[in-house]
Amino acid sequence: MFRGWFEHTLDTKGRISVPSKIRDVLQEKYSEVLMVTNFDNCLACYPIEEWAQLERKVAALPQMKSEVKTFQRYFISAAVECPLDGHGRILLPSSLRNHAELDRDVVFVGMLKRVEIWSKSRWEKEFSDSKNKMEEISGVLSDLGI
Repeated sequence: MFRGWFEHTLDTKGRISVPSKIRDVLQEKYSEVLMVTNFDNCLACYPIEEWAQLERKVAALPQMKSEVKTFQRYFISAAVECPLDGHGRILLPSSLRNHAELDRDVVFVGMLKRVEIWSKSRWEKEFSDSKNKMEEISGVLSDLGI
């Protein structure tokens, strides 16, 4: 599973070094290809094997439902295959970098079966907001068995 958060730097060509702990999980359990797409105010990165499972689930949904179409147009259509290069980096297309407002300082965030990539400033705000909501969501988490 992917866990923890790691600060890294995006180079001028849009390449970013994937943290070694994330690369280790990819090498041990998956291939070294990530599917990267728009997600909230960040990018979501799925190992290609997890992405295939997600695609199968989405393909099984009623394709004429407006929510399904919206999800596919935003999330699925933006997905880009990003293989790790020989130096353990991925190249993020400018469209995805623009969506997440990535410039130089970024944060990789482990989310169990996926990884998120945030601009450092957005991540700091998101983490602070999440911390402040923990008490109010504890009841919901308890209901879910956590």
